[in-house]
Amino acid sequence: MVSAIMIGLANRLAAGAALLAVMVSSATAQGEWGTAAPLPAAHSEFAVAELAGEIYVIGGYAIGDVAGTSVHIYDAAADRWRRGPPLPEPAHHLMAASAAGRVFVFGGQGGIFGRGFTDAVWALDPAAGEWEARAPLPRARGAGVAVTLDGKIYVAGGRPPHGHDFAVYDPAADRWEVLPALPSQRNHLAGAAIGGKIFIAGGRLGPGYRSEASAILEVFDPTTGAWSKAAPMPRPRSGVNGIAARGCFHVWGGEGGAGMFPDHTVYDPGRDRWTRLADMPVPLHGVTGAAYIDGRIHMPGGGQDVGGRSPGTLHQTYRPERTCE
Repeated sequence: MVSAIMIGLANRLAAGAALLAVMVSSATAQGEWGTAAPLPAAHSEFAVAELAGEIYVIGGYAIGDVAGTSVHIYDAAADRWRRGPPLPEPAHHLMAASAAGRVFVFGGQGGIFGRGFTDAVWALDPAAGEWEARAPLPRARGAGVAVTLDGKIYVAGGRPPHGHDFAVYDPAADRWEVLPALPSQRNHLAGAAIGGKIFIAGGRLGPGYRSEASAILEVFDPTTGAWSKAAPMPRPRSGVNGIAARGCFHVWGGEGGAGMFPDHTVYDPGRDRWTRLADMPVPLHGVTGAAYIDGRIHMPGGGQDVGGRSPGTLHQTYRPERTCE
């Protein structure tokens, strides 16, 4: 009798330990949300680039729908912000990325909604502390996304009528090459480079946040010069942002006619599968580009309500635990 009781107790303990292990594993796979030093001033509809462990928050809306020239630089090691050299001209809905030791800014808008597109390209050498004009975009556009792969920068999408636009910039040659069009025209979308390919997710079809949103994920292979479709996001979203981390494509936030999206989903390219992770503590939109530094994804600023009149200073972070192979 005693032996039977002891065996039953041992079985229950083993089952409990197994359940606890599963729970811990699940919690670990979810990652961990946190915060870092807030932006010095509220901003939305701006671009983000990371270079040498520092995050550049560039342009965007500061108050209402007024384009700005401000540049804020975050030192991740010191958890501290400072002012950077302002943009030569104001812009919002611009795209940014880093390559060859410089931060590059592409296009954007000087007016609201579909007006005031620019083809300007600016490069910042942090050592020199000055913006330098580079070869302009093949076509003026804003609200696309810029992704760096193998030293070149791919710029995809944009507000109508530029939603199909896709081109690659070579910083060394200061030259553009127009590539096969993005199959599904979109804007306010997310992009990342993983495994030598460019992944473009979500976005909206029209110019405003009430426009129809997309769940499409399309993949460009530079070696073949061709696009392909992959598994769509769990639900359509626009105003999203994203980044590659640990081989996975993280996509979060967004806005739509019904309100804000707290969703944080992650795509595994090897399995062609999306998984929904824990929601953002504070849903955001209006940020293009992010930074992954020392194991943390940084999500500074952004709008906390639909439209362009809700800029914020909140600096959220996420420490991913999930690895995609």
